[in-house]
Amino acid sequence: MKPLVATDLDRTMIYSRASGASEGDRCVEIYDGAPLSFMTEKAADLLSTLAARTPVVPATTRTREQFERIDLPGGPFRYAVVSNGGRILHDGADDITWRRTVESAVAAGSASLAEVSANLLTRIPAPDSDQQWVGKVRVADDLFCYLVVDRERQPADFIASWRAWCEPRGWSVSQQGRKIYAMPHPVTKSAALAHVRERLIDQDLLSPDAPVLAAGDGRLDADLLAYADLAIRPRHGELEEAGWTADNLRVTASSGIMASEEILRWFAERSTLGLSAPHSSDAAATIDT
Repeated sequence: MKPLVATDLDRTMIYSRASGASEGDRCVEIYDGAPLSFMTEKAADLLSTLAARTPVVPATTRTREQFERIDLPGGPFRYAVVSNGGRILHDGADDITWRRTVESAVAAGSASLAEVSANLLTRIPAPDSDQQWVGKVRVADDLFCYLVVDRERQPADFIASWRAWCEPRGWSVSQQGRKIYAMPHPVTKSAALAHVRERLIDQDLLSPDAPVLAAGDGRLDADLLAYADLAIRPRHGELEEAGWTADNLRVTASSGIMASEEILRWFAERSTLGLSAPHSSDAAATIDT
């Protein structure tokens, strides 16, 4: 039985030079005319083979524009989850109904993006300050915001303080490398994947009792990993630093770019085992559809 596979991209499947890619790796993303993201040749082959065998859903915090810069092996993908679940792409087209569902859930349960962004700006130095540790302040997809920071200069208490303000207002805070995200609670990869799973079942492209397999490395992937029947994370990243674990979770032996090969072999092994697992983790998907 074919499983449904969902995987985070940055620092799970694809890697920058700073996160461990080397000269011999395959470039899968060009930005501003320069190579940005890479996979090992073996990982690229494994992903292509896996995508030909079973439904694979890229699940990323990148916006649609950022996602579409990637030439991901195995594509084009029937479904992709972008903006951390804020959008679903179906054969490259935006699922407008899903987007409206997300916007309604955020309006009902979280402070506005304007309120959160305004408070964020009070917490960082002015652009010309000699105390500056923030390189960029960005709003993504009219849905969430993030900072690009100098980690060596970042105040040690910033994340804890910012999270303490955001959480009661229905927002989460996550740091992944040089980026610090503030995300509305209803915007999750698991909710979007649950919707994709229903669509695939309705289209007779997935068995109702097919297991869900997932991979990711950051705090924003935790709900996706918890939602899956079986999950795997690399031995690096935000979840590794937090020591995050779960009963359904395996942690790779490898760290860095080689972890992607291990994750893809793990997916491949389970896609050929004929696993059957009535999905029971729907509680992780918080948006009613």
